[in-house]
This record gives sequence, C-alpha cells and structure tokens, in this order.
Amino acid sequence: MQGISVVIPNYNGTKLFPQTLPTVYNALHHISLPFEIIVSDDCSTDDSISFLQKNFPEIKIVANEKNSGFSVTANNGIRNAQFDLALLLNSDVKLEAEYFVHQLKYFEHHDTFGVMGRIIGWDDAIIQDGAKYPSFHGVKIKTSGNYLLENEDEMQNGLYTMYISGANALLDRKKFLEIEGFNELFSPFYVEDFEFSLRAWRRGWKCYYDYQSVCHHQTSTTIQSENKKRYIRKIYNRNKMFLHGIHLTAGKRYVYYFQLFFEGVAKLVTGNFYFIQSIFLFIDRYSDVRESRRRLLQKEKGKKHLSVDEVAAIVLTSIKGKQIRRF
Repeated sequence: MQGISVVIPNYNGTKLFPQTLPTVYNALHHISLPFEIIVSDDCSTDDSISFLQKNFPEIKIVANEKNSGFSVTANNGIRNAQFDLALLLNSDVKLEAEYFVHQLKYFEHHDTFGVMGRIIGWDDAIIQDGAKYPSFHGVKIKTSGNYLLENEDEMQNGLYTMYISGANALLDRKKFLEIEGFNELFSPFYVEDFEFSLRAWRRGWKCYYDYQSVCHHQTSTTIQSENKKRYIRKIYNRNKMFLHGIHLTAGKRYVYYFQLFFEGVAKLVTGNFYFIQSIFLFIDRYSDVRESRRRLLQKEKGKKHLSVDEVAAIVLTSIKGKQIRRF
C-alpha cells in the first residue's frame, strides 16, 4: 500500500515523546500520503507503553518479548508495518516540517533503497551527520567519516552515501524485507546500518543523503561508567569485525585477519585489552559470520553483485572533481 510507516525503536523514551512525536505528525501532514506510526518497544522499564496508550492511542505498539537491541527491535517494527515506505526513526530525533517533502522524489527511481536526511543538533544547526564517505585503511573498511559538497546548490538532487544512518532512514520496505532487514548478529547496537546498506548497494540499489531534509538529534549527556564505555568499545569493534568477515572477498578477508592480528598485538602492548576481548567475541560468533556470508552469497548466485570496492567507486565517482568537505 502506498504510504509511509514511521517506525520508532524505543527503550525508555517516555520523556522525549512529548517533544518528538508532534514533530513527526507535523511532517507527515505536510504530504498527502496515508501514514501510520509504530513504536517498537525493546522491553522498556519506564512507562513508555502506558504513556503512549493514554496520550497517543492511535499509535501501534509492537513489543519485544525480551530486551534484544536495535536490530531486532527495528526489524520487528518494519515487519509489522503496512505501507510501502518505512521511516526508521530514533526516539530522540525531531523532524522539521518539510522533512518528507524532499525525500519522496528518490523513490520515483526503481533502484532506490533508501534515503537519510541531514542530522543537526537538538537546539542548534551544527551538522552531526553528512553523507558517508567510503575510505579504507589497507583492506580495512573505515566505518566513520562524513562528507558534504562545498556548493550547496550541487546537493539539491542528493548525494550517494556509503550507508544510511539507522537514526533516520526512509526505506523501500519491500527491498528491506528482501534483504532480510538488519542482521541481528550485530545486536545490541552499532555498525548494523552500515552492513545492511552495503547489502543493498551490492544488489545494485542506491542509498542517498538529502541535505534539504532536516532533523534534530539530541546528543546523550548521560555520564557513563568506565565499565559501560569499555563494553561499548568491545561491541563496536566486534561488530566492525563482523562487517569485514561477511563482506570482504576471500583474499582480502585473509589480509584483514593478518592486519587484525598485528593490530591486536599493538593494542595488547599498549594495554587496550578491550580490543583483544573484541577479537575473542568475534571468534566466538564466527560460525554465525560464515552463515551470514553464505546467505549473502546464496542470494548473489546467478546474479551480478557489486563488491565493496565497486560500491565505493560509485560513491567516489559521483563526487569526482567537486569540492567536498569531510568531517
């Protein structure tokens, strides 16, 4: 069905709903498509569900049976959506009124997978996310790095992005389901948006960044314990290893493991033991990595699919000769 399903993964977001949900409704009312809003709850311990039932009874609630992380929660929400476009939106993001106005044109092209907007600060215009720039360190895929064009007029028709952020991704729901959504191996968080975007690119579908579609993101000010910070670093590095284990070709994969070994030795010498723990977490789930790679190759069988290098070349070729700003 033609329309937009806004899917909001949530964990303890009650305090933000009064500020974010009205902006979502306002943006949806600026276009003429039917819509629905789904909150996919990851076993919140606050009163998220009761608050929504009381104040926004029209919102559909999908609840996880157990706390499962971003990938599972996002997948559950989108699988329960009814419309052909799904906006995956963080619970701490506000939309500007014309957010959708500039994004729908991308889906006039049959090969569009998704588009993300410009993320700026909650109370300022500081850009937090641009289009994602493809870069490598040896065979290692760099999973951070943004770019914009210096000439704003050249961004009116969008930019190719290596991946679309899970914080605000308007997706072709049919294509999302065809590639089986987010890989839940990456739970609880991090790198899953890069990995699923790469699967889409390799199928020949395109990911865009639209500079004119603006949303505001609240940066967390929570003071984290050192143990929590170490845990986050462990999972982030483990998931980057998952990404390489799934998507690099056999030859480059072995070069990457060789590179990873020496990086691990260097981290060990400097006392960064969390990186060594990441490697062991990666090894522990390596059978799942192989299964993810097998499923990907099975879907590629008999079809021409792009390599990681070919995807990067498409993005880089599109901005060749233009003045860019990286950050």
